[in-house]
Parts: sequence; structure tokens; C-alpha cells
Amino acid sequence: MRGDRTVRRAMWRLLPLLGLCYLLNYVDRVNVGFAATTMNPDLGLSATAYGLGAGLFFIGYFFFEVPSNVILHKVGARLWIARIMITWGLVASATAFVTGPLGFYIVRFVLGFAEAGFFPGIILYLTYWFPRVVRAKVVALFFLAVPLSSVIGAPISTLLIQYGDGALGFEAGWRFMFFVEGIPTVLLGVALLFLLPDRPSKARWLDPAEAAALEARIAAEDEAQVPHTTGLRAALTDGRVLALAVVYFGIVFGLYVLGFFLPQVIAGFAEQFGTDLSLVQEGLVTAIPYAVASVVMVLWSRHSDATGERHWHVALPAFVGAAAIAVALLLNSPFLVMAAVTVTACGVFAAIPVIWQIPPRFLTGVGAAAGIALINSFGNLSGFAGPYLTGWLRDLTGAFQTGMLAVAFFMVLSGIVVLALSRSLRHAERTATTGAS
Repeated sequence: MRGDRTVRRAMWRLLPLLGLCYLLNYVDRVNVGFAATTMNPDLGLSATAYGLGAGLFFIGYFFFEVPSNVILHKVGARLWIARIMITWGLVASATAFVTGPLGFYIVRFVLGFAEAGFFPGIILYLTYWFPRVVRAKVVALFFLAVPLSSVIGAPISTLLIQYGDGALGFEAGWRFMFFVEGIPTVLLGVALLFLLPDRPSKARWLDPAEAAALEARIAAEDEAQVPHTTGLRAALTDGRVLALAVVYFGIVFGLYVLGFFLPQVIAGFAEQFGTDLSLVQEGLVTAIPYAVASVVMVLWSRHSDATGERHWHVALPAFVGAAAIAVALLLNSPFLVMAAVTVTACGVFAAIPVIWQIPPRFLTGVGAAAGIALINSFGNLSGFAGPYLTGWLRDLTGAFQTGMLAVAFFMVLSGIVVLALSRSLRHAERTATTGAS
């Protein structure tokens, strides 16, 4: 069908570009995990202080997330996403110049403020371009940037740290790594001003008739699903939005604990199991769970699109991932521990693209912009709570095991809440269908 060809063309044009943006975004966000082993002693950071600084990113992120997405809805994705990338790239590079705990805290907070609105902005942007029947797969393909940022970014970050001492005048490799990895983000942000069309009707590579047909198809789907445009206040006070924020919090809690502390867990294998890995080898081992999870995520999202089922496609991976990380605490082999961590990563990544197919079932317009941002901002507070709680438990107990139990708890909570929410969402859909008929 002609419409299907248009959708495929949009996927090939947009997803590689947006995926590259998110890859750089995520590298700049979590490369602090690779820097930690040498940066923490240089800056005098304890595990608790490091967890606080890593998590302060999400406080700045939280305060500007909803306003940022509403601005994007009004001014367009091209201008606003470019602004976000240029700003956060500059701040990411500035991390190279921090000199103590206070500077670390400040730069992490400002980085979150600068980046706020990027991810929910892209999720909103994708709803302008792609019909509902392919959206979980589209979000999964976009979200591939996260595991790929570890598969690709982990070896690159560790290489820059290992061989960056003295480069460009930086006395420590971790400083060189931060400075270098922020530069591509700034350059790509400038390029977006020329490469990213706001909507199908603005794309020079689409025939006007194709663009009009695609926009009409998406508008018709939105009208059938949610007949009335959602207002800003209604979205921000909708109990279903708040429930999804809880769901997202629990899943993303696992994502950020893995992102910020897995490199340190693997480094701890030397003491725990007697392994002998170089810094670069540790980076390669860190990449394994993400490589496997990327494949599972795409296949699981395609299955969700094919069946049209969303709630169990979130809950089941959450339950499996929670069980795996709990079992990992009982294992006495680095290979078995990494296998369990890999299953947990698969659970986290499989659930996330499907979660984002639930809000458009009851939100449209500016309400969708605000609601998606609110879910993401509250959910990403786990990026503060996860690193801080895990670091505090590490200092308290001398091991990461207790922090992993917290991951299991929050993932189970997410699965329970999304299943409890499913009845309300099905009722809303039936009401919308009845009202439209």
C-alpha cells in the first residue's frame, strides 16, 4: 500500500537520525558511570556522594520537563530539539573542568536542566509521524540507541579514559573523555536545524499528497481513539497519568541502576571472584547485557504491535527482570551473575517502548505533550533515587546486593500497577468508542 511505503520512508529517514541523537544523549548522561572508578578518588567522592551527584541530573530534568515539552509542541521539534542538544553538549563537555564535589553536583544538575524535554519530545514527535499499529516497534527502534550507547559507548568511553591522560592538557583521562564526548552532540544539534522536519507536511523528501494522506490517517486514528482534545490541566491531574508515572519509575529505576553501577559491579568481580580484567575489558563485558537486550526489545515490541496488547507486554518483562536480579544475589560465578543481569536488562528494555503506547490511548494535543512529559519526569526521578539509594546501601553494607533487591522491588511494583491500571484504560477506550459511534 502507498501509505505503508510512506511510513517505511519516514522510518528510514527519521529513525537513524533520531537514534543517533539519543545515542549521544545517553552516552553523555551515563558516561559518568565509567568515569567513576578514577573520578571519584580524584574528586573525593564517596559512593553516596557519587550517587547523589549522578542523580542530581534528574532533579534539574524534573523541573523543566513539562514546560520544555509544551514549548516543543508550540514551536516545533526542529528548533527545540536542536536547542536541547546544543545546550546539553556544551554542559557535558564542561564536566571535564569540575574540581570537587560541589562542582560535580552543579554540573550534573545543569546537565539535567539542559536536556529536559528531549526524550518525551521525541516520543511526542513520533506520534506526528507514525500510525498506532507500528508505534511500539518505532519507539523500540529509536530506543535501540540506549543499549547501543553501551555496546558502542562503553568501549569508547573506557578507551578515552585509559589513554586520555595528558591529552589536550587534561591531567586525567576521565576529564578528556567528558570533554571529547560532548562535542559531537553540539555538532549534531546544529545539523538538526537543517535535517529535521517538524511534520510530514514540512518534509521535502515526501510528496505533498503522501504527506497529507499520512497526517490525515494519524488524525483519524486520534479522533477515533480520543474524540476530544485533552487540555493541559486535565492531563496533569489525570490519575492514569500518575499511575503510569509510577510504572515508569519502577522500570527506569532498574535502567539507571544498571547504567550507573554495572561498571562498578563488574570491577568488583576482581575481589569477589578473582577475575583479572582491564578497564577496556570491563567496558566490553558491560556491553553484553545491552547487546542482548536490544534484540529482545525489538522482537517484543513487534509482538505487542501485532497483538495490540500493551499491559501484559509491560508487566511480564518487569516480573521476569525482577526475578532475575533477585536470583543474581545468590549466584557464585561471574558468568551466572552476568547472565542474570542480562535477563534483567532484557526485562527493562522490553517494557519501555510498550509503556509509551499507553498514554496516546487517552491523551491528545497539548495534553499529550504535558502528560507524556509528566510521566517521563516523575519516572525519571528514579534516576535520582536509584543511584543515590544504591550508593547509600553500598556504603552501608559494603556490597551492591541490597541495591539490586531495590531494583527487584520497584520492577515488581511496576508490573502490579500496570495490570491494575489496565481495567481503567479498557473502560476509557470503550467509553470513547461508544461516544464516537
